[in-house]
Amino acid sequence: MSGKPRLTYCNGRGRMEPVRWLLAAAGVEFEEIFLETREQYEKLIKDGSLMFQQVPLVEIDGMKMVQTRAILSYIAGKYNLYGKDLKERALIDMYVEGITDLMQMILMFPFAPPEAKEKNLDSIKERATNRYFPVFEKVLKQHGQDFLVNNKFSWADVQLIEAILAVEEKIPAVLSGFPQLQAFKIRMSNMPTIKKFLQPGSPRKPPPDERYVETVLKIFKK
Repeated sequence: MSGKPRLTYCNGRGRMEPVRWLLAAAGVEFEEIFLETREQYEKLIKDGSLMFQQVPLVEIDGMKMVQTRAILSYIAGKYNLYGKDLKERALIDMYVEGITDLMQMILMFPFAPPEAKEKNLDSIKERATNRYFPVFEKVLKQHGQDFLVNNKFSWADVQLIEAILAVEEKIPAVLSGFPQLQAFKIRMSNMPTIKKFLQPGSPRKPPPDERYVETVLKIFKK
């Protein structure tokens, strides 16, 4: 096995996508194993690879890591994207948790019944424009810096650019009232590691389609 982190998940975004984003932003190459059958998933459980019988699974530094938050915290700390002290880390954690709440709505959107899609889209727009994006717009305006915490690139910045692009896919004009976030999006998208991740052929996954939804349900729904 190479020294690259190895990611095991379905061939789609889901809970693994922020891990892909963070590794890519840190300039770390990784390998992926895609689950396609329930048998593959059950074998991982039987082998003892999944502590809580859940994926994502990330094999890194001799560990088999599960639980998305723990994985992301480890990667952020390992690659110096987690602040310089406890106060900065707490701020990054708060920003990340807020973004994760918004992304949870995006995550569940493809699995909603057709009749609920419009209502769910309205909810995403309302939360993004009234609860979450205003926070980051205010932070960037107040300190006048390029990044969210101490003017240093961090996990929080990676999570935010991922969220902005994910919401824009569904609501293209969502940033129209947020000039600071518009500028932030341009800055982040032009950082070399992120720019590379946004190019065609990168490990970044496309928006979930019906095939992805069917695969997830086939593997994980009893």
